Amino acid sequence: MLFTHRTDAGERLAEALLHLQGEDPVVLGLPRGGVPVAFQVARALGAPLDVIVVRKLGVPYHRELGFGAIGEGGVRVISEDIVRSSRVRQQDLAAVEHAEEAELARQARRFRGDRPRVALAGRTVIVVDDGIATGATAAAACEVVRAQGAARVVLAVPVAPPDAVAWLRTEADEVVCLSTPRAFRAVGEWYEDFSQTPDEEVVALLTRANAGPGPGPASGPAARAAAVEVDAGGLVLAGDLALPEGAGAVVVFAHGSGSSRRSPRNRAVAAELNRARLGTLLFDLLTPAEEADRANVFDIGPLAGRLAEATRWLRRRVPLPVGYFGASTGAAAALWAAADASDAGDDAGIGAVVSRGGRPDLAGPRLAAVRAPTLLVVGSRDTTVLELNRGAQRELRCENRLEIVPGATHLFEEPGALDEVAALARDWFARHLVR
Repeated sequence: MLFTHRTDAGERLAEALLHLQGEDPVVLGLPRGGVPVAFQVARALGAPLDVIVVRKLGVPYHRELGFGAIGEGGVRVISEDIVRSSRVRQQDLAAVEHAEEAELARQARRFRGDRPRVALAGRTVIVVDDGIATGATAAAACEVVRAQGAARVVLAVPVAPPDAVAWLRTEADEVVCLSTPRAFRAVGEWYEDFSQTPDEEVVALLTRANAGPGPGPASGPAARAAAVEVDAGGLVLAGDLALPEGAGAVVVFAHGSGSSRRSPRNRAVAAELNRARLGTLLFDLLTPAEEADRANVFDIGPLAGRLAEATRWLRRRVPLPVGYFGASTGAAAALWAAADASDAGDDAGIGAVVSRGGRPDLAGPRLAAVRAPTLLVVGSRDTTVLELNRGAQRELRCENRLEIVPGATHLFEEPGALDEVAALARDWFARHLVR
């Protein structure tokens, strides 16, 4: 079983955990990579989400050999057998524990901030990670959770080797693992995209989960993206098409320079649109060979033409209104393609455009021909791009708005910033695109 990314793994794992919904569980994600998976599980189960910060205590001369683990709240689990057999001086073991306590406290502050831990006493607790290699950290997490008062401990992961799963069944009350390949070398081999999860994403997901549902269109069921081959005027490009049940429109994403259909930021926005019953198509604007020449990402006219061809391909398959979401240079391609559709007298046209940290200025004289309602979203600290957007806004003749996200930089990495982008895009498309 191959997972597209952690969001995909979380959605699939959630389906296998629905039997726990009636137990009022708490979901805990192991940082960092386990939190995006856990976020999807918690969302599907309607359960509170928290992070479980655990530090394994490794024998000084053999760090992989754990003599115990510590967790928040002063929880300390020690294997006296390993302590005795290791023959390490007590002061050396104490030094390891002291160093790990400091790192535990730092991580807890970083990820949770001032929020209190979710109480586990008497609850069913689901411990989630993005995968297991040796199982040592997962086992330590199960021990810590049990020591914090959990009545039942469920360990849930997308992928793990069979021997690790067999061992962990003795550590947890239940183990849910979607795939146990025998030819297992590393967790990352079972993901198409296993890029590192930054601290900022962990913080943002936890903040979002604890904020509860916000205003906007009613959330629908999660939509799983299907891999498609987009015919862009005879050129076949890889894409991912998601169509939620009852979708009222489809949003085509145009990624920016140095990015692709796997952009975690665009995927986060796409997931929010899917929950609002909007379909999404993310595809690669450039082939791998074309990406090697950086000049191609700034050649906006041909990119816009390719986007228009992809839109025609989509419309032959999905008879729904179409909007564009463009990021960075992709926003210029989206506006250019929208203008060309207006000039061509395309009855369907493009229903709405949203630009995230975009470079609409690169669409140049085509801006005045855009007829689709256009939303420009820029971070307040992205000062150069903000000025370029203000200049481009003066050239637009369509309904338009400039939204400035306070405190955000170009990539919207700050806690809550990308959530605000997703909510703004969702509401704009719901207002202008859905009939």
